[in-house]
Amino acid sequence: MIKQNQRIINFLNIASDAALIFCSFYLALYVRFEFLDGHTSHEVLSARYALTVAGYSLLVVLIYAALKMYGSYRFKEPGSEIVTILLVNAVAVLGFMTFLYVTRVMEFPRLAVFLFWLLSSLLIIAKRVLGRAFLRHYRKLGYNQKHVILVGNGHLAQQYLQDIQAKPQLGITVDGYISGVPRPELGECLGRYEDLETILEQKDPDELVVALEPHEVRFMRTVLDAADKEGVHVTLIPFYNDYIPSHPSIEAVGQTKLINLRATPLDNLGWAICKRAMDIVGSLVLIILTSPIMLITAIGVKLSSPGPVFFKQERIGRGKKPFQMLKFRSMRVTGTEDTGWSTNDDPRKTRFGSLIRKLSIDELPQLGNCLMGDMSLVGPRPEVPFHVRHFKEEIPLYLVRQQVRPGITGWAQVHGLRGDTSIEERVKYDIWYIENWSLWLDIRILWKTVFGGFVNAEISTAGRSDQIEEKQK
Repeated sequence: MIKQNQRIINFLNIASDAALIFCSFYLALYVRFEFLDGHTSHEVLSARYALTVAGYSLLVVLIYAALKMYGSYRFKEPGSEIVTILLVNAVAVLGFMTFLYVTRVMEFPRLAVFLFWLLSSLLIIAKRVLGRAFLRHYRKLGYNQKHVILVGNGHLAQQYLQDIQAKPQLGITVDGYISGVPRPELGECLGRYEDLETILEQKDPDELVVALEPHEVRFMRTVLDAADKEGVHVTLIPFYNDYIPSHPSIEAVGQTKLINLRATPLDNLGWAICKRAMDIVGSLVLIILTSPIMLITAIGVKLSSPGPVFFKQERIGRGKKPFQMLKFRSMRVTGTEDTGWSTNDDPRKTRFGSLIRKLSIDELPQLGNCLMGDMSLVGPRPEVPFHVRHFKEEIPLYLVRQQVRPGITGWAQVHGLRGDTSIEERVKYDIWYIENWSLWLDIRILWKTVFGGFVNAEISTAGRSDQIEEKQK
């Protein structure tokens, strides 16, 4: 039943997207001419216009389909889908305008181009957000359920049950499990591995989730043969599940499958270019917007105590390459070594320095590091070389952080992991960010930083390089 429902939903989704794009074209013309100018041409109602726009709508829908935007919403994140819609629509509209300019099929003003992109994007996004919310609510009520049979009774099977029970909006119902040894806490045991073919014929599930433990791998062939014979879709939870990232990369060399355990979304050149473009544009805009604040801060630093305006410190960036990170100086130049740590009542801090650190204004020069390519707007916070050498020996996966550019702000920081907080917890958040990166996630982090991350509580920071005593030269 779920397969038939999904086909209906997919058809409605495709048809509605095409219809919304088509209607957005005429709505953009209405706003541009009728609403703003008070008149329009009857030519826009001609069959030539309608056929051209219909062809464009069909092409965009085909691009959506090629990007796998039609299917189950169960495991898809809305943020990445929204970014994809905005980017695809932007490129498609620009291509459409180029086509119209070359062919002269019809006239389309520049303002109407922008309105067409904006309206088509907003309508499709709104439809998908509302559709997703409706389906999740509908599934919570027990409808549109995907019926699953679980194969296995170990740690992985129990973890899968706990995960789906924690998310009823996914609409997954486990009808029972297959195992040689019954475990009451997993629900109803439907039989042994050898009985799977008969069980599948009787139950006819939508999916078979295989969660065999390492010592049960010998049953894999039996399970797969039974599923193939009954035509049941199979999803596999590998017994090394706890060691693979959220989005692993799989390559084939002949008959050998290679799983890249440290593949990240930013390994994709296209996404890496998008992130770098956002860093360049974002840092330029922020430098311009904050230039009055930085000018006032530079004057304040100079008047508060003798010494340079900027404080430079060596940090470790992407690929373990060192760079000089910039900050506004917040301490007096004392000539001491850089082995001490700042505290709330550190006598080296100036009053003005305490203020700019509390408001995180001292971090603004790092926009220059971002523009130069040493840092990113969003990413793991960079550490000094001493701590990198120290933490890599004590904290698993610590150097995975060095696969991406360090950031001015990050996923760990917007969750309160700054100052005197656990490095282990920070690394967990940083690794999650790297493995689950998307443009939408970066936008969320920047939003949280602006509307909740400016004020920095002045707490003791022993053992934390973000608050290390500034090297005095």
